[in-house]
Amino acid sequence: MRVIPAIDIIGGKCVRLSRGDFSTVKEYRGDPVDTAKMFEDAGLKYLHLVDLDGAREGRVINYRILEKIAASTTLKVDFGGGIRSEDDLRAVFEHGAFQVNCGSIAVTRREEFLQWLSTYSPERIILSADTKDRKVAIHGWQSVDERDIVPFINEFYMKGVKYVTCTDTGRDGMMEGPATELYREILSKCKINLIASGGIRSSDDLYKLSEAGCEGAIVGKAIYEGYIKIKELTKIC
Repeated sequence: MRVIPAIDIIGGKCVRLSRGDFSTVKEYRGDPVDTAKMFEDAGLKYLHLVDLDGAREGRVINYRILEKIAASTTLKVDFGGGIRSEDDLRAVFEHGAFQVNCGSIAVTRREEFLQWLSTYSPERIILSADTKDRKVAIHGWQSVDERDIVPFINEFYMKGVKYVTCTDTGRDGMMEGPATELYREILSKCKINLIASGGIRSSDDLYKLSEAGCEGAIVGKAIYEGYIKIKELTKIC
């Protein structure tokens, strides 16, 4: 299983939120580029980079940080936050993203998302299928679509999606354990490359996600709070 450290950006700083609530922002590190280099130096190969400014504003803002990380490390970056147009998508790839997470547009402009999937390939477009109480959460988790998350993911799997990042928004930043049973349910319906996100607090959580069949797991707050050491992540990888 791939272990993917996360960097969330607000105002050029590394931060974490709890349950996507911007009033709970906590700054951990000043320079996202230095943090990315730290992950690379530890032997990690992937990075989940989230433009929280972009998610809130509905447009990508932190292109330059993405560009600097891509230029100064060999990390394969999957980028998300604020991607609402093909111009955004193209610019994110041009600034160095290896993969791109697209969420809201898959709900609000489904056919356009499917066209992106065809144009840029299912290897590079990740469906960001975030969930709140099993419903689909969009627009920086500020809105909810009433569809159940499991058939929602299965529908896009049938349309050619290969990679899905699924965050249980109620667990994100809370370190109360991931939604492992939900991930088992999803994987029982479709053989998607499922990337778990939200609530991970220990190495044991990661082993359980691997046993459940997750292709990857995103780890954020547990690293910054010291609950999981980076050496443990490289060992699991």
